[in-house]
Amino acid sequence: MKLLSEDKNTIKVEISGPDDTILKLLVSELLKEPEVAEACYNIGHPDLDKPALILRTKKVKPQTVLKKAAEALAEQYRDVGKLLEKELK
Repeated sequence: MKLLSEDKNTIKVEISGPDDTILKLLVSELLKEPEVAEACYNIGHPDLDKPALILRTKKVKPQTVLKKAAEALAEQYRDVGKLLEKELK
């Protein structure tokens, strides 16, 4: 993850990884937050550019909302993992 630009209520973050799947999930989670004014991502050219997340908030720091959404996603997948582990024994 690399911070590309930042101002009071907006950040643009470059995401490194195999594809944009995590960004779809993250944007979906971010849009559930009432503090979020806009959340989207840009893929650009698949061979030249890395995907970038753009997050604009109403009043709070975008980093705070991004961290909260990432933690919520991680918790959801931990729960799914525990459930699968239990069911597949």
